Order: sequence, then C-alpha cells, then structure tokens
Amino acid sequence: MALTSWLNFQRAKDHSSVSESLKSRKMEMESWGFIPNCIPLSEVAPSKWRDALSTGFQFFIGLGVVIANCINYATSRLSWGWRLSLGLAIVPAMIMTIGALLISDIPSNLVERGNCRLEQAKQSLAKVRGTNNNTEIEAKLPDLIKSSESARASNEEPFVTIFKRRHRPHLVMSIAIPFFQQMTGINIIAFYAPVLFRSVDFGNNSALLGAVILGLVNLGSILLFTGIVDRFGRRFLFILGEVQMLFCQVAIASTLAVSIGENGNKHITKQYATLVLALCIYAAGFGWSWGPLSWLIPSEIFLMNIRSTGQSISVAVNIATTFVLSQTFLAMLCHFKYGAFLFFSGWIAVMTIFIVMFMPETKGVALNSMHQVWERHWFWGIYVKDQS
Repeated sequence: MALTSWLNFQRAKDHSSVSESLKSRKMEMESWGFIPNCIPLSEVAPSKWRDALSTGFQFFIGLGVVIANCINYATSRLSWGWRLSLGLAIVPAMIMTIGALLISDIPSNLVERGNCRLEQAKQSLAKVRGTNNNTEIEAKLPDLIKSSESARASNEEPFVTIFKRRHRPHLVMSIAIPFFQQMTGINIIAFYAPVLFRSVDFGNNSALLGAVILGLVNLGSILLFTGIVDRFGRRFLFILGEVQMLFCQVAIASTLAVSIGENGNKHITKQYATLVLALCIYAAGFGWSWGPLSWLIPSEIFLMNIRSTGQSISVAVNIATTFVLSQTFLAMLCHFKYGAFLFFSGWIAVMTIFIVMFMPETKGVALNSMHQVWERHWFWGIYVKDQS
C-alpha cells in the first residue's frame, strides 16, 4: 500500500495517464483485501471485553474516513491538492507496515503448530490476558489444544469444510452479514456525500465540509457502541440501527422528492437542514449497529478449523458488494433520483427480518462454546444437531 500510494503521487505529479493511476489504485485495494484477515482481536480478547475491543477495527476505519475527508477539504483550494490527497495515503500504509512487524503470534496459532510451541503459547496467552496466574493459563490452554486437534482431525481443506451441512449457519452469516452491511448504503453515502450535497445546490467547499460532519457523527456513534454493546447485545443494536436507518432513508427520499421533484429539475430551497439532519442520524445509526457488528460477528462465530476461511469469505463479499454499488450508484441516482434511497430502505427492511429470524445472540459467549448457540437456535439447530 505504501508503494502504490507513492506511485499514485508520482504519476499524478508527472501527469501520467489515468489508466496508470487506476492500476496503482487497483494494487492498493488488492493489498487492502489482505488486512482484515490478520486481525486476531476476537481470539485474544476475554469474552466480556471482546465486543468492545473488536470495535477498534471499525473505529479506525471511521477515523481514517474523517481524516481523509479533512484532507480533501483542506486541499480543495490548491490546484495540486488532489495529488497531495493521493500521496498522503503513504502515511497510514507505513504505519500498518510497521505495526504488522510488531504483532506477535496469537496462542491459537502457536498451538496449531504443534507441541513444540506449547510453551510459547502459554507465554503468549499470559501476555494477551495480562496475567501471570498459571492456574488461569492452564485452564484456558486445554480448550485451545482441543479445538486445534479437532480441526486437524477433520483432515479437510477449510474451503471444503465450510460448505458442509453442519457449517451452514456459518457460511450463510459469512455471506449475508457483509452483503447486508453494504446494502444499507453507507459506503455510497461515504463515497458520494460531496456529490450528493453538490447535487442539491451545496457549494463545493460546503459539500466537502458536509462529508466531514457525517464522518464525525459516524465516529462518535462507534465510540458510543463501544460502551453499550456489552450491555445490550448484538441483536438489539442490529435492530435499533436498522429501524433508525430505515426511517432516515425514507426521510432523505421524501425530502429530495419534495424539494427537487420527480424529474430532479427543481432546486432545493428550505430543506437543507432536514437533509443534513437525516443523513447525520442515518450515519449514527450505522455507527452503533451494522458498522462495527458486521466485523465483530464474523470474527467470533467460526470454529477454529474454518475461522480464517470464513473471515476471508466475509471480506471478499464486503469488497465485491462495495465495488458493484460504487460502480452503479451514480447511474442509479440519475435514473431513479430520490428512488435510489428507497431502494436501500427496502434492503434495510429485508435485513431487519433476517436478523430477527436467523441471528442468535452471541454476547458474552466464549469462542469455543459458540457451537452451542447454533444448536439451540430454532432454525440453525436443525443443521448443527443433525451433524454433531
């Protein structure tokens, strides 16, 4: 990522072709695809703190969005500001590179390497748990060994195993959760917030500032999520955020329908405040529900033998859905006008039903006990119990 960011800046500086710059951006996004799979927070965090600590991933995504929007706003007055915006991506890329070199092996990974690494696994477990209590360490280690032995006993490739009937709930969640996250329309709002604001007669600087405000609201709601997720659980926050986003999407569509008309040829006059308020409440609803939960849930529901595979599928679905929506949204906005937001509100209604019917509560459940949650579920238990 650091290399491609530097190449982007040099090509922009040297007025290289658009195709060359796009190739560098493609390389940068490919490198990004590897990153979420390397995050072991859910594995090393105690179950009572796993919810809050795993939120760190979404929080820093939100922080990066805010910083990027601030840079865009600050450099918009410079003729060469777009080059600076591209080139500064090298800073977080270098930070991630250095951080990757400092990350230590997690206990489950050391256990999987065999008995010769058990002592290192104990030391790693003591480090991540922040304790030298041998009794606590010795109590946890057998669970890791048992999970590792069970994974090796299956003697199957993880990409084959995850398609087995007993892993049907895991496979469905690894696809549905990231897909639904993008179908909330959040990345479309994030990507095209300046375009949306300009389309309703905001000035260029005001549009960029509006994007900064939306990012700050989202960031604040993620911090709020950190404090309440351990108390209220996943299902409640999923449903609360969905209802909030649904009403906001309908409000945005209604405001645009009234202000710019069905053909989009009117000019918005008095509805600035309503539109901005609806977008801010929408961003807040996403920030304390689908934003962090769509990364937390896939990180905790998989058994050890399919964990890396399940998370890989989740990230792939997330990025693929983002790509399709980002390529089609402007055409959708041109043809559907305000109806584009009704399209996303329809999907939010669908995902609300999905969560109510098929998503069990996983608050406070240890990772090695997660299979019990699926066994007790009214629908998924049919698949899991039959294959136990």
